Amino acid sequence: MIARKIQASIEDSLKEFPVVGLIGPRQAGKTTLAKMILERMGTGPLYLDLELSSDVNKLRDPEMYLRRYEDRLVIIDEVQRMPELFPLIRAMVDQKRRAGRFLILGSASPALVRQASETLAGRIVYRELLPLSLDEVGHSNTDRLWLRGGYPLSYLAAGNDGSYSWREAFIRTYLEMDIPQLGIRVPASQLRRFWTMLAHSHGQLWNASKIAGSLGISAPTAKHYLDILSDTFVVRQLQPFFANVKKRLVKSPKVYLRDPGLLHALMRIKETEDLEAHPSVGASWEGFIVEQIIAAKPDDWEAYFYRTSAGAEIDLLLLDDTGRPVAVEIKYSLSPKPGKGFWSAIDDLACEKAFVIFPGDESYPLQKNAFTLPVAQMHRIFE
Repeated sequence: MIARKIQASIEDSLKEFPVVGLIGPRQAGKTTLAKMILERMGTGPLYLDLELSSDVNKLRDPEMYLRRYEDRLVIIDEVQRMPELFPLIRAMVDQKRRAGRFLILGSASPALVRQASETLAGRIVYRELLPLSLDEVGHSNTDRLWLRGGYPLSYLAAGNDGSYSWREAFIRTYLEMDIPQLGIRVPASQLRRFWTMLAHSHGQLWNASKIAGSLGISAPTAKHYLDILSDTFVVRQLQPFFANVKKRLVKSPKVYLRDPGLLHALMRIKETEDLEAHPSVGASWEGFIVEQIIAAKPDDWEAYFYRTSAGAEIDLLLLDDTGRPVAVEIKYSLSPKPGKGFWSAIDDLACEKAFVIFPGDESYPLQKNAFTLPVAQMHRIFE
């Protein structure tokens, strides 16, 4: 079993907050992690899975049932299936406030959970469990993680065929079952076409009119579809950085599929050889590294991209805890050569640190406080 970095953070939060919300995409390992926490805490906690009718039946009178466990940690899995529990949890916490009363797990993002959990304001802290990261599987497994993605059952499959089949099944289940269960009424076939179009424009600026025209839908509908995929953790909208510079700045977000395995499944890429030969290999690598860096960054760091109409561009712009910019360029090349736009952007923002992430083995200086950085040394970004 692969140890998850976030476990310690969750356990610390349970010592401080009455309610901890563990959110993330389905099949990312939330249930497995909750059971690992359960094992570490011994026989005390109560675990309820709202996908099981037997556990749902226990909550026919939820107040009576849960009051029997006031002095124990109660773990509720797939809590979004029973939103009527949130007011009760609030009332129980207010009557007897102590840390570690509830650990709730959900497959919806904070934006969706918030619809049912506004009453828990001041009582809950959210922690997001992502698919497996390089820090968790080890940098010697970079190629495997890049091809298969970080969903545990995809990454750990016996072979690439089994991994690909699992991802295909995940996509079907997500579209045909998971989305409807969240109360979202969008035809599965339409959303799959939209998702596939995003895969083929992975890492590009969001262009609602172009995608809407291709699908025969309105631009607002296309944006609605994008928000659905973002709110359920399968797409990232990386926002542009608006600096106080006298430049015309790009205002649209860049769109990435967050898991490279799902990206490759939607693009029919099954093997490393197929990926290496694909015209989108550079975009795939960029998105993969963007996700790894964002997963590893400290909580008080912020992530953007930077682009001007004149061509100055930074793939990933990080702001440290003091607001100082750190520029990150991502190249799938053993001899990376940033373009003029990268150096112009560094000048625009007066970046004191800049890195070019590449699949090589050695870090070496370029110019203007910029260094190449192998994937295994990405932690140096935050030093």
